[in-house]
Amino acid sequence: MEPIHFSNWIEASKEYFPGRQLRYQHALRHQRRQLDYLLRSAKHTAFGLAHDFDSILDAENVHAAFDSRVPLTDYSGMKQWWSRSYQGEANVSWPGLTTYFALSSGTTEGASKYIPITHKMLKSIMRVSQRQLLDIVREGTITDFLAKDYLVIGGSTDLRQEGSSFSGDLSGITTANMPIWFKGSSKPSSEIRMLRDWEVKMNQMVEAAPSWDIVIIAGVPAWVKMLLERVIERYKLQHIHELWPRFSVYIHGGVSIDPYQHSLASLFGKPVSFYETYLASEGFLAWQSRKEAKGMRLNVRGGIFFEFIEFSESNFDDIGQLKKEVRVTPFHEVEEQKDYAVVISTCAGTWRYLIGDVIRFVDLKLCEIKISGRTKHFLSLCGEHLSVANMNQAIQQLSSRSGLNLAEFTVQGVQEDGKFGHQWYIACQNQPDNPQSMTHLLDTILGELNDDYAVERKGALERMSVEWIPEDWFIEWMAECGKLGSQNKVPRVMTAVQYASWIEFLDTRKKI
Repeated sequence: MEPIHFSNWIEASKEYFPGRQLRYQHALRHQRRQLDYLLRSAKHTAFGLAHDFDSILDAENVHAAFDSRVPLTDYSGMKQWWSRSYQGEANVSWPGLTTYFALSSGTTEGASKYIPITHKMLKSIMRVSQRQLLDIVREGTITDFLAKDYLVIGGSTDLRQEGSSFSGDLSGITTANMPIWFKGSSKPSSEIRMLRDWEVKMNQMVEAAPSWDIVIIAGVPAWVKMLLERVIERYKLQHIHELWPRFSVYIHGGVSIDPYQHSLASLFGKPVSFYETYLASEGFLAWQSRKEAKGMRLNVRGGIFFEFIEFSESNFDDIGQLKKEVRVTPFHEVEEQKDYAVVISTCAGTWRYLIGDVIRFVDLKLCEIKISGRTKHFLSLCGEHLSVANMNQAIQQLSSRSGLNLAEFTVQGVQEDGKFGHQWYIACQNQPDNPQSMTHLLDTILGELNDDYAVERKGALERMSVEWIPEDWFIEWMAECGKLGSQNKVPRVMTAVQYASWIEFLDTRKKI
């Protein structure tokens, strides 16, 4: 097959994506336009009428009026509106009928959520996906990728139908709606994509792997790692590049890549460039536009309006719940290296929605961010303020310093006899030669990363222990919970219900 060249396509794309270096002032202008567009589009919907969008648009300060008249909310607040859309009612929180609903993995509350995906949002997601591929091509990281194969490890495209609504994994919805020109080079086949049984799907991908010429892989790290390990084992390879020599780009998202860096590198025979995405069930919020970028660039002109709430004790309580009186930080007031909870309003009928993620601006000039954690996924039993970002970095450093291949882990705060402690569970196929030494090293690294943790370890936080377990146990527990699949992740900090299930599973597993 003759290579496909992209010079004309890239040149033409400049009309739609002018200027790679999106400046902060331009971003602010785009965001003002997005708010105006969203309010005007939805002013005649049930939600728009209930919150008098017309009067907000007529206000001298539109954002101030929007802030005062539309309350901050989360899934529990939007569910009453989205349930009506799911039942087939039109013009509820966005004009027209909403056909698709993404099933969120529900890592915080445990139960699945149905997040609306309108046709406008689908277009926005596709646009950013194409933009990131163009950025990768422009950098010279990869060429002629349409002449090769692009592996997407996603959910089933066999969506569940109820009336006029279809629901399923967001990756399944987007894959089912990918452009025709892209389907020919995208793997696995449509027949494999439709499979709902994750184990059957994984096995069929392993069997089909030798017929593919993979150049890009996209997917959640845990499941990508699992597939590569199975392919290597099945075909007795030293590394994955023996089978896919052109594989050079990995596009990842869903969880931090930090804990997986070392174990993934052991599966490669050549350098692979990593590019991060921030594709949430609510929309494509940001993407990494350059290989050496500090973070991901916010999608400021894709039907999403951003607001921020500083993640501090003045706005959130000690379990990550939003307090009654909070100050919303508009885009033009954010500062670098401060943690903010993200609030979005979108062309999917999401309004002032607290998605639960905490981000940090690492380059305000280029509107680049990093995800630093979750509002409810952190530990602070006695003031240690240990974030998920700290945990991910600690596992990455422990892997690097010890040479152990670590990836999955979870941490739980415990209290016994009035004493506080952290209980870690870390996947490690081969037990460390000196587990106590590795636990001490992890404790030291956490203290280096977090001053509050170091202080509390000398005081109220008396115990820190690690249980080293086989990686398969995490996968088995996820399967028991019905959470096996591309969109699901091992929770880094479990809820009380999840932890009870986890302990019960461990007790049973250890008896086998």
